[in-house]
Amino acid sequence: MHAVPVSKMTEPVASLPAKEQPPAPSFFKYGQQKFEITFIEPEGAIKEVIFKVHQGYKFTLKHGLLIKDKSLSFKKESVLADTVTFVYVDQSKKIIKKFIFSPSDYSFWLELTLQNLSRAPITLNAPLVLGVLDLSPQNMQLRYQDVVMALDEKTLHFNARKDLVLQNVKFLGWRDRYFCSILEPVANNSAGFIQKISPLESEVGLSLQSVTLAPGQQIEQKFHIYLGPQDLRLINSIKPQWSGIINYGTFDFISQILLQLLQFIYALVHNWGWAIVILSFTIYILFFPLTLRQMRSMKEMQVLQPETEELRKIYKDNPQRLNKEIMELYRKHKVNPLGGCLPLLLQMPIFFALYQALMRSIVLRGAHFLWIKDLSEPDRLFILPVSLPILGNEINILPILMTMGMFIQQKISLVSTTGSAAEQQRLMLIIMPLMFGFIFYKMPSGLVLYWFINSTLMLLYQLRITRAK
Repeated sequence: MHAVPVSKMTEPVASLPAKEQPPAPSFFKYGQQKFEITFIEPEGAIKEVIFKVHQGYKFTLKHGLLIKDKSLSFKKESVLADTVTFVYVDQSKKIIKKFIFSPSDYSFWLELTLQNLSRAPITLNAPLVLGVLDLSPQNMQLRYQDVVMALDEKTLHFNARKDLVLQNVKFLGWRDRYFCSILEPVANNSAGFIQKISPLESEVGLSLQSVTLAPGQQIEQKFHIYLGPQDLRLINSIKPQWSGIINYGTFDFISQILLQLLQFIYALVHNWGWAIVILSFTIYILFFPLTLRQMRSMKEMQVLQPETEELRKIYKDNPQRLNKEIMELYRKHKVNPLGGCLPLLLQMPIFFALYQALMRSIVLRGAHFLWIKDLSEPDRLFILPVSLPILGNEINILPILMTMGMFIQQKISLVSTTGSAAEQQRLMLIIMPLMFGFIFYKMPSGLVLYWFINSTLMLLYQLRITRAK
């Protein structure tokens, strides 16, 4: 017989004496080859998980899989190779809380068994807490955290800062930058909730359906759980329905395609850095017709620049007439002034999609390439003993090279102008490269590597065109 897990009791039950205090938390560790879990014994809950195969990454749940009933105080009954069991017993009830781990992946089962030892019915309705999210500004993972609730037809992502209750949730989850936790009740759907328990913490869990146990009755409820990296292949191999927890924002569809392409290339070259370089070449080739069109449009506008300057002198006091005459000039010579912007506009979704994918991609964490020790972090060619303005104490060479390349690219693209237009050109020649260099300076080196390769290829082709004139 299946029912929901333990809860607060509606009938009077034996409680702790008024002067007796709950036992102080005690912790113990359970480990497998891939991870090490720290349990809290009085709660029968998970404090944190250390992922050994991912550079000792710490994923903190604080009170993971806690039955939220302050009257309960569990004791560790046994720790075996694949199970950890806690037990609580008083005059009216016995609760067994068993964690059953898989030896091959990051999923496990939670089995809750409750027996009514009294001579009266007992009603159960305590929530099951998946974890507590840290909302403090000091939390480096704060910007990446969100809560996931799956309904019958869609999977929704929520901000953990706002209280929420959602009915008929198939599974509940939350994630940080690289890792996630998922909780799915086997018997039936439940209500998922987000509840702020302090200004800097939110609790995430399931409000399970209330169930009454007859005297002597015993019930069991199972939950399927995932605690591991946000790796689509891993999650799909366990339960494809859980894949909705992985989301890369507005351009999620493009991000998923780019990641699959990147993983395919990696399978051929066995290095994530070279995979990004090859991906950059691939995208450049795909967009080359548009890039060629952009450069031709810029060249055509350079040819028309003397006539444009003449019109500016003639109609300097009539801006509306000036714009009309310039557009007529472009129409006469079949020049599209937006032709130079189109390739960049089309590439922006690719860039933002790749940005989200690489920012959250666990495969890049700790991946080496040339002097880069971690493609998920800035390249950090040198660490200085002192901190410099803007740059800090890190010398990241890729953004610096990219900035220099942009400066050269703009320099050779300058058109001959006079007056205020010439002054604007000179100003943009300095501001634009510096602005992009500042934006990219602290970004993951894998993303900067992609943009550097792409912009370098454009620069080389532009140099070729310039020499051919």
